[in-house]
Amino acid sequence: MSPRLPVWRSLDEIPADLGATTVVIGNFDGLHRGHRVVLGRARAKADEIGLPLVAVTFDPHPMSVLRPEHAPQQLTSIETRVDLLAEVGVDGVLVLPFDREMAAWSPQEFIDRVLVQALGVRAVVVGANFRFGARASGDVALLRETGAERGFEAVGVELDGGPQVWSSTYVRTCLATGDVAGAAEALGRPYTVTGVVVEGDKRGRELGFPTANVPTSVVEAGPIDGVYAGWLTRRDTGERYPAAISVGTNPTFDGERARRVESYVLDRDDLELYGVEVEVAFVERLRGMVKFEGVEALVETMHDDVRRAREILGD
Repeated sequence: MSPRLPVWRSLDEIPADLGATTVVIGNFDGLHRGHRVVLGRARAKADEIGLPLVAVTFDPHPMSVLRPEHAPQQLTSIETRVDLLAEVGVDGVLVLPFDREMAAWSPQEFIDRVLVQALGVRAVVVGANFRFGARASGDVALLRETGAERGFEAVGVELDGGPQVWSSTYVRTCLATGDVAGAAEALGRPYTVTGVVVEGDKRGRELGFPTANVPTSVVEAGPIDGVYAGWLTRRDTGERYPAAISVGTNPTFDGERARRVESYVLDRDDLELYGVEVEVAFVERLRGMVKFEGVEALVETMHDDVRRAREILGD
């Protein structure tokens, strides 16, 4: 998590002397453009009343507790979410550990325990469709009504988007079809996977295309199997390289193998990345995953993938 930003993982961790705050609430998974509209409004409100802005989010996702069979795959880890919230200017993050006990809180109990007692709220900003409390019985109208009684203002912000309202569900739908460009439009940035490079079977190196391999277990949601143009960035140095990226298990070669994100840095075979944390950003899909009849056909296609990736990335 960002070392610059106070992060509290329970109500008990909030400093007793925190004082009054402005609060913005949401799952913020992916922190897409719709989230940023709400967060921008919250930042403006915090500046207007001269109070710090605290983002309240949940871990795990409430649906994974209430209806795990319908829980969405997460676009970002809580650590990445905190980093993204720091980038948009919040002053602190409260990560509420969501469980069955919290799910049973009435809307009024949530307001009293979290907003009033723990955070000293003077203004709270949420998306217009925000629901909270047992059986999602609380809404923006209840927040406004309670706020009038308890001395805080409640603001509901309409969701933003083009023909399609920006949402985490929309981003997941784009990724499921390989439309990483559509996902990037909704996110306001390329979709990324972050993880530590592990040693692979070195088959790419033998073919002349050494890759940096990141297990896809580091993230739940992700692009459908295929080959993509994108960027690989070292998290330790910030160096960024153009890359052709394969997602999947490489069906041309027999044998069981875990699904991976494999990045070939264009025209580089001298990089030592084992054990390095990297960020892989997806720009455009080149093709689906194909099982080739032989190595020659695979290598020929990989050369074409690299050529097209270079054109797309302007390298």
